Amino acid sequence: MPPKDSTSATRAALLDAARREFAAHGIAGARVDRIAELAGVNKERIYGHFGNKEKLFDAVITDALDDLTAQIALPGADPVDYVTRLSAYYDKHPEVVRLLMWEALNYRGQELLPGQETRVERCRRKNASLAEGLGQEPSAGTARTLFVLTGLALLPSMLPQLARIMVGEGDGEHEALREHVSAFTAAALSTAGGRHDSGAPPLPPS
Repeated sequence: MPPKDSTSATRAALLDAARREFAAHGIAGARVDRIAELAGVNKERIYGHFGNKEKLFDAVITDALDDLTAQIALPGADPVDYVTRLSAYYDKHPEVVRLLMWEALNYRGQELLPGQETRVERCRRKNASLAEGLGQEPSAGTARTLFVLTGLALLPSMLPQLARIMVGEGDGEHEALREHVSAFTAAALSTAGGRHDSGAPPLPPS
């Protein structure tokens, strides 16, 4: 049996290689032999560690979201700042955005996938944090708000081509768009009656 640190290093190398492969090619297009070559190991190691390609993808998604959670605090009392920080994270980690989009395409219309209970619990904690910050009880309504806030944070990195078509590519436009998302979030929460109704900045002028 190989030393534990060797096993951990192999798993980490496989996850890193798989993240790049899946981000570039999706689940269907990714190739196990390319992942193994990138990781510098025999492809049988993939099956030994993860079972199959789909389970490897799930492990990659989990690993990526664990990193996101470690770096981005809960929404808490300032969901506008949460959206701003989340948007900046997605901008710096475009592979995470691509992984989420590939997951949506591959599993569209399916029930909750095996192993996603951990993600459900993570979102439950975020919902509770957001509700507390808004002075509300956690509910389906606050969960929907959390979903919309996450979507707003994702938009600039998820649809850059649409942004170029709609608003152009002038100097500083990308940053201006992210600032607009933050201001829009503040205004929306103010309209919805959250705690950010005092001091919520107006939407930037067109």
